[in-house]
Amino acid sequence: MIFQTPFAPLAEALAARGYAAPTSVQAAVLEPEAHDRDLIVSAQTGSGKTVAFGLAMAGQLLEESGQARYAMAPLALVIAPTRELALQVSRELAWLYQASGARVATCVGGMDPSRERRALAQGAHIVVGTPGRLRDHLERGALDLRELAVAVLDEADEMLDMGFREDLEELLDATPEGRRTMLFSATMPKPIVALARRYQRDALRISTVDADQGHGDIAYQAMAIAPADIENAVVNVLRYHEAETAILFCATRDNVRHLHASLTERGFAVVALSGEHSQNERNHALQALRDRRARVCVATDVAARGIDLPGLSLVVHVEVPRDGEALQHRSGRTGRAGKKGTAILLVPYPRRRRVEMMLRSARIPAEWIAPPSAADIRAADSERLLATLLTPVEPNEGDAELAARLLAERSAEEIAVALVQAHRARQPQPEELLATDAPPPQGPRPGFEGSVWFRLNVGRRQNADPRWVLPLLCRRGHVSRSEIGAIRITANETLFEVPGTIAARFEAAVGRTAEADDGVEIVRVEGNPRNAARQAAGRGADRGANRGENRGPGRGGPPPGGKFKHRKGPHKPR
Repeated sequence: MIFQTPFAPLAEALAARGYAAPTSVQAAVLEPEAHDRDLIVSAQTGSGKTVAFGLAMAGQLLEESGQARYAMAPLALVIAPTRELALQVSRELAWLYQASGARVATCVGGMDPSRERRALAQGAHIVVGTPGRLRDHLERGALDLRELAVAVLDEADEMLDMGFREDLEELLDATPEGRRTMLFSATMPKPIVALARRYQRDALRISTVDADQGHGDIAYQAMAIAPADIENAVVNVLRYHEAETAILFCATRDNVRHLHASLTERGFAVVALSGEHSQNERNHALQALRDRRARVCVATDVAARGIDLPGLSLVVHVEVPRDGEALQHRSGRTGRAGKKGTAILLVPYPRRRRVEMMLRSARIPAEWIAPPSAADIRAADSERLLATLLTPVEPNEGDAELAARLLAERSAEEIAVALVQAHRARQPQPEELLATDAPPPQGPRPGFEGSVWFRLNVGRRQNADPRWVLPLLCRRGHVSRSEIGAIRITANETLFEVPGTIAARFEAAVGRTAEADDGVEIVRVEGNPRNAARQAAGRGADRGANRGENRGPGRGGPPPGGKFKHRKGPHKPR
């Protein structure tokens, strides 16, 4: 199917941009039943929504000849949640309508408001902006919506999540009663339905989202890691994939700042996007990604909303998104316009169950895999280097002369080794991650003679597992993995040993790093350490006998101190 638009300037613009056939959402809004009607469109990110509503509103903007209608005030208003998305929409509509003579004005926070007011005063057929800035221009009398023919809310669900309901209502209330209203969004929660019911009439519902899969062109992977290993896992994921462009999502500005500094120190070409950056800084960061001066972007959810970067093939959720919708919106930065992409979730062990539930509710089939190890990265580097070096090349005269000089002074093997080392020296070094599937070493080890035993008030009934117990002990006690000896998990507590030479330092560290609200206690075991495991087993049996009387079936008794918060329901060790 080709684009069925009666307006020659739009058809020419699409052909010049290489558009041969419409996407699903573009074809849906061009159907006869959608003509001149209010629309509620649910389409996944990257499906061509901007061009879709640009084509859908052409009937309200253009004469039959394809030229823009004469108007004293804006005929179309497009509202987007973020500056980046609004600027992107403005650019798309500008090239789509350039030949028709329709003028596009952009009004976003962080830009010069006086310049925006001059653009509005000079006349604009289409106004694109963020809710807060548009409302400010409306209240100051710079934005006249009395002749508006069509209003478009792009990413409407995100605007409501960000608290723009009042702004949206004030803007829509200022428009004529007979205007056309289109809501475009990747998801359609209840607040959007309520908004549509208030401001739309006989709206046509269009959905091109596959109900059984979040994004068909995105491969989802989940990696269970130690909480203390998140930053190292990020390094290894980036090094293993070596994506043309990657985006890393963090929850807060502080975390963006910290991860950006850490990756920069390791040698990655990285930029940052968060609410603390000015619009000029954001533009420079995005341009660095587009022209390949940077390959990695660390961002918060809001800052990255609406970003469309060619070649973005990897999304890493450094911190678990709040829900399935946020996961899809983040991941939707890749897998766009028919290209394949990969979305990776880094999941701390204690949060794996929550993430599994989130994936099921969002109907996203994710593959649980181990994070890339240093050996995996070195193997991938070798394959990439071989592919590069074995690619046929046409040497120029200078290259051939230099090669001959090298061969005269060194053997081919020596030159090849030097080339490999030079290639690897330019790459950030991979990190050694804590053990994932292998249990920690059991029994006596050299250096553990005269060891001291400690007790952790978490056992099998609280889902204690060596895979997250070991990183917890290392983080709280400021020790390395090799300084933790035998770990013995009983029903309601865990016993472990540390070398006697560092026991005092370990005990002082766990005292300083204790968190009052997490209910996890680490204390030294007094008495004969040889009997520690037997004593723990006895305590677990006693509590198990009283479990039915005190707590009800399927729940463990309280740990020492009574502070640990048990999860509901029976559990099995993972």
